[in-house]
Amino acid sequence: MVAGELVPARRDGCQRACLDVFEDKDDVVVKAELPGIDKENIEVNLTDNMLTIKGEKKKEEEVKEENYYRCERSYGSFVRSVELPKAVHPDKVKASFKNGILEVRVPKTEEAKAKEIKVKVE
Repeated sequence: MVAGELVPARRDGCQRACLDVFEDKDDVVVKAELPGIDKENIEVNLTDNMLTIKGEKKKEEEVKEENYYRCERSYGSFVRSVELPKAVHPDKVKASFKNGILEVRVPKTEEAKAKEIKVKVE
């Protein structure tokens, strides 16, 4: 490597959304970090218990590669799928996007909601 040579962080332009998947009393919740992506460039689909998030981060400006000293930000499309751990109501899914965080909430079915059982300790 020559001093000052352009070194891209990832040559494939691929980007991956980091996910948190958890549940609260009523919902299965998926939160995805999507920094720098516009809401209009996000697509969310739910098929059976498989949630798929698609998106694209577009370059803001065109700068000739020879003018870069370092190129670490990634651009391009991504697809991320995750199987939801509980039975859910797919027709009641809701999504919101704020400050680069996509939150998808899917209500659990009554059967999937945990029922607390008191256990007598002897």
